[in-house]
Amino acid sequence: MKNTTQTFKEINASETLPIRHKVMWPNKPLEYVELPNDANGKHFGLFVNEEITSIVSLFTENNEAQFRKFATLIEYQGFGYGTILLNKVIDLIKKEKTAKLWCNARVEKAKFYERFDLQTTDKKFTKGGIDYVIMERVFTYN
Repeated sequence: MKNTTQTFKEINASETLPIRHKVMWPNKPLEYVELPNDANGKHFGLFVNEEITSIVSLFTENNEAQFRKFATLIEYQGFGYGTILLNKVIDLIKKEKTAKLWCNARVEKAKFYERFDLQTTDKKFTKGGIDYVIMERVFTYN
């Protein structure tokens, strides 16, 4: 495998839209992947050789952070880039001493999130024909 450089950085919400659209909802209009509270979130990207490959949006309220719209371009999946990005977000959560991290996980992706110590809850729902489960991780600090 050739050498790659990876850079994690905060980005604008608008920079997440092409990847959200292409990976998550390619058959819907671009507006479908916009979130009403995008302006209130922090958005992060993992750049591989200066090309954005993975994105995630983080919304913090009442000392709880929810990550949403976590996606990696299909041609970059399977190389660990999403793992790198989510680990960087978890490092940030710990640094800010946030009490809980949670997400609405697609049921078929739950095993992936378990690798980051997120636990499935009994809260499930269906949206757009896709089954979701809420997963969470509680942090304790000394």
